[in-house]
Amino acid sequence: MTAESTDPHEPIELWVKELAHHLEVDGIEIDIDAVLALAGQAAHTVVRPAAPVTTYLIGYVAGLAEATGQADFQTASRAASRVAAELLERRSGAVG
Repeated sequence: MTAESTDPHEPIELWVKELAHHLEVDGIEIDIDAVLALAGQAAHTVVRPAAPVTTYLIGYVAGLAEATGQADFQTASRAASRVAAELLERRSGAVG
């Protein structure tokens, strides 16, 4: 992020673009805000390390669904994210 930049998302957007390029998946659309929100929900509902594990598992499942022809990546990612969000919502309701 440059001194002139005021966009707090810029560093992560640049990182995602760079990483996607090196992983040879240029052009993949990632809703960074949605990923971060779900990670935050997992961190606060379960334990902090649940955040990266949750997002990794969602990505894995979405990639597997796309690779096997069950669904395109975006559809599978949204579905897996919904499942995780619902489970986290149930957990947070059960704890309170």
